Amino acid sequence: MLKTNFLEMIVVSKVLVETSARHVHVTAADLATLFGADAVLTKKKDLSQPGQFASMERVDIVGPKGEMKGVSILGPVRPASQVEIALTDARKLGIAAPIRESGDIAGTPGCKLVGPKGEVELKEGVIAAKRHIHFTPAEAAEAGVEDKQVVSVKVDTDGRSLIFGDVVVRVSEKFSAAMHIDTDESNAAGISGTVYGEILK
Repeated sequence: MLKTNFLEMIVVSKVLVETSARHVHVTAADLATLFGADAVLTKKKDLSQPGQFASMERVDIVGPKGEMKGVSILGPVRPASQVEIALTDARKLGIAAPIRESGDIAGTPGCKLVGPKGEVELKEGVIAAKRHIHFTPAEAAEAGVEDKQVVSVKVDTDGRSLIFGDVVVRVSEKFSAAMHIDTDESNAAGISGTVYGEILK
């Protein structure tokens, strides 16, 4: 039984809602295997989070039942390789991807990554990212929320308005205010263009 009556919740702040399509993060070692010993990620465009960027480099994701070609690698390189896909993608690949926060990959399924120079068999790292909001400490304080707090966000669109529950707040000096959802969630709400959501408490 639902214990929360959304009609009684109040709007505490608004936040930009961005759609995060399927993508891959790689370690320096895996990048070298996939693209060659001297490979570096080539910036294509900056992302909303400071220092993060979409690269020119792409890989194929191979699962037990299918594959997805030309998936973008996001930079910079990370301490652990990670694949973030929507649940629809997971079914196509035949991978039971759990819903996790980025970086929480212990015990998750793996997959094969195929690049122009080689292949990497990931033992773990495939997730469907838990919907979340990035805030700096100052932005979180202004919005009246705290790190790891779970909130709901209302998005008004033409004919597909939706309240997203289970949205985790992530706070760091390295962040910039933005809510991230995957393509399944974005399509469910009919999101296109620049959209702001209302954080509910």
